[in-house]
Amino acid sequence: MRAATARSPLLAILAITVIPVLSHLTIAATSAIRLSFHPSLGGLFKLGVVTVSALTHWGIYASLLAGFALTLRPGREPLITGMARRLHGGLDAELAAYTRKVTIAWSLFFASQLTLSVALFCFAPLIIWSFFVNILDIPLVAAMFAIEYAVRLRCLRNPPRHSLATIISMVAEAAPKARKPVPEA
Repeated sequence: MRAATARSPLLAILAITVIPVLSHLTIAATSAIRLSFHPSLGGLFKLGVVTVSALTHWGIYASLLAGFALTLRPGREPLITGMARRLHGGLDAELAAYTRKVTIAWSLFFASQLTLSVALFCFAPLIIWSFFVNILDIPLVAAMFAIEYAVRLRCLRNPPRHSLATIISMVAEAAPKARKPVPEA
């Protein structure tokens, strides 16, 4: 029963939406607290929330950037091309070229998210950075998916159409599986 609860899509959606909003609200509510070499208890709490938000955001985007961009090296199959090949079997030249460009586009998106996050963190007020990282993150990813879909429909003669559930299932199958512990004898 516990394992089924952990895999609930509702819990995942709540974690993806509620936790960043709470993080941003915490940072906004404590915006008057200055972080210095002698922080107060409130300052330490704020520092913890900021650190978790920053490291999570930067870690996710650095990993995604590396995961996508490294597949663009010569002799490698671009990540999106490999995913399309798993969905369709063989790919025609038009779809293979398009999926390579999509892999490049996602790599540029991840690089820009990471760069902008670090630049805002270093040079903008903390509340602006927090809004970008905690509130705008998911809508920007959704916008990227929507833009790619619109471009696909416009650029390909016979664009593949898959449900979001099919794509999520394929990504889940491609993800490394957690190993179950071997019971001791």
